Parts: sequence; C-alpha cells; structure tokens
Amino acid sequence: MKATKVLDAKGLACPMPIVRTKKAMDELSTGDVLEIHATDKGAKSDLTAWAKSGGHELLDMEEGDVLKFWIKKG
Repeated sequence: MKATKVLDAKGLACPMPIVRTKKAMDELSTGDVLEIHATDKGAKSDLTAWAKSGGHELLDMEEGDVLKFWIKKG
C-alpha cells in the first residue's frame, strides 16, 4: 500500500503512538495515507478507535513483531 508519510512509533509506550499519529495527521491533506509502525500492543485498539473517532479510515493493519497501520485522513 502506498503511503504519503511513514511514522516510526516503534519502542514508544501508550499514549505516545497516538500523540505522534495525531501530529503527523495534522501535517497531511485530506485523502493522504499515513503508515504507522508501532511495537506497543495497545496501539492496535488505540489507533483503531482513534481513527474512527477522528473521522479517518483505517485502511489496513498487519500484525507481527511490528504492528503496521495505514490510516487515510478524513
């Protein structure tokens, strides 16, 4: 999946992945895609809920040693 920007949030504990994601999203235009890499297992539920509450679309998610998310700015 092609992302407009990639955010490295690996090694960060809650709530920092969300804080960094919000900051990165503020720099993007509507329709842009942010790819987020995180290692905090809580990021899975946090980013999913954050995207929905912020009017963004969670396009895809991959689970492994590193969680990867693709969120389209709404």
